[in-house]
Amino acid sequence: MKYKLGIDAGGTTIKLGLVDNQQNINHTLDIPTAFEFFQAVQDIAEAVKTLITQAGLRLSDLPFIGIGVPSAVRPDTGRVVLANNTGWVDAPMKEELEARLNIPVRIANDADCAIAAEAAAGAAKGQKNVLMITLGTGVGGAMLLDGHLFSGCDGMGMEVGHMPLFADGWPCTCGAVGCLEAYASATGLIALGMEEAGKHPGSALHKAAQSGPLDGRIIFKLAESGDEAALLVVDTYSKWLAQGLGGLINIFRPNLVLLGGGISHAGDFLFDRVRALMPQFVLAYKEIGGPQLAPALLGNPAGILGAAFLDQVQS
Repeated sequence: MKYKLGIDAGGTTIKLGLVDNQQNINHTLDIPTAFEFFQAVQDIAEAVKTLITQAGLRLSDLPFIGIGVPSAVRPDTGRVVLANNTGWVDAPMKEELEARLNIPVRIANDADCAIAAEAAAGAAKGQKNVLMITLGTGVGGAMLLDGHLFSGCDGMGMEVGHMPLFADGWPCTCGAVGCLEAYASATGLIALGMEEAGKHPGSALHKAAQSGPLDGRIIFKLAESGDEAALLVVDTYSKWLAQGLGGLINIFRPNLVLLGGGISHAGDFLFDRVRALMPQFVLAYKEIGGPQLAPALLGNPAGILGAAFLDQVQS
């Protein structure tokens, strides 16, 4: 049995896993994330050695090590540009790991790893031109163009959450205003929910907002039960999301658009609304149609799986 090793380096936990030929994760190891970069590199190197030993393998049995990080990555050097959760800035992750382990290292943004996983073993299997958007606390994006990851000349491409949606809109965490992330993230959904709850004092949405903090799950549940205020929130949110997706589709014309992250768990109640809005925002949709819109399938394992299959989508 041949294995690849994938690493999902999150802001609090670093997850390592050995992936077999059938794309199963057979051996795993989790370690806490060190905020000091060189300590984190040393911890990862030691964890790799431990996992390999536990599996009865040698480092030389691996073709490479793949790692996903919560940051843009310089494609020419493998340096981590800025990992906000840990404070790693211009950090030589690839160089330092290769020096410690004497094995090739592939590194990418965690969103790129997610789409690599979906291409290898999930909803995008067999597809070459795929757009993936993650809808969580923020809005992330990744793109396969002709089967290869697109991240721009400096690794900062596909920051779709910071695509301008409205010129004089809500403030975004990046410091700008009107970004897609301010509207299409869970944060934006909740902000809209609170706004509409205040306008509809007799609604179930208002009662929910008064009794405790709103979240996306509550908003969608109330909308599905027929609460008019919650339905207005979901319809408005769906239009914002469709508008953002339409702009990206008109630029890249993918075969497939995947939605992941917590909000995507709303399922067809969200997806059907967004699909119905596509003709408003996608060029020539009525004449020639548009890409399929589908949920990402892999969830949490995507970080390890995608890192292990970076060789399939990186040049």
